[in-house]
Amino acid sequence: MTVWDRPEPPTRPVPLDRERIVAAAVALADEGGLQAVSLRKVAARLDAGPMRLYGYISTKEELFDLMVDEVQAEILPEEQPGDWREALRILAHRTRQAALRHEWLADLLGGRPSLGPNGLAVTEATLAALDGLADIDTVMRAVETVSAYFTGAIRREIANLRAERATGLSKRDWQRASGPHVTRMLATGRFPALAKAVHDGTDVDAEASFATGLDWVLDAVAAKLTRPQA
Repeated sequence: MTVWDRPEPPTRPVPLDRERIVAAAVALADEGGLQAVSLRKVAARLDAGPMRLYGYISTKEELFDLMVDEVQAEILPEEQPGDWREALRILAHRTRQAALRHEWLADLLGGRPSLGPNGLAVTEATLAALDGLADIDTVMRAVETVSAYFTGAIRREIANLRAERATGLSKRDWQRASGPHVTRMLATGRFPALAKAVHDGTDVDAEASFATGLDWVLDAVAAKLTRPQA
């Protein structure tokens, strides 16, 4: 029986329910990451005994599942766009925005599908955007491809943000600090392609990079959807 199927215990002296437990866990994770979340710490935030929480949640993994589903509600758009590209673009950008608000989400993206009501609704919206445009196997591969792109891009962006905080160096500060070493290495002539990228490439911010990459992936998906089926 999953946490979604298991009924909550009856109310006891200190008012407690899964909604309050999850809200407290999300707040702790927003403040200190997933490492700041434990049933003991959540219980302390709610001024309840730790054993009380086990009536509602059996494991930390169940708690993480509930937390992800809570944030999935922020990802689901209020209306489903008629155009499949716009629908997938909106879902990808809303996932990125949710991860920037809740950085810990990046650590839980890309695993097994979320089975909570909000997670299932996001999956339904994603599949519905492509419904009827190709056979179901092509649709599934398209969804997996888009998801793999934005999951990787989001994780990279969050990793960079964490590195900035850990080192106290912004991206530009880090580039300046690393400049002498990179210059020496490029001067050896062993990395010509990298040298071209460093000297001639255009530096763009994370949002622009995300949007461009997403458009390229959607272009590739469009080519598969329009290709005649054998």
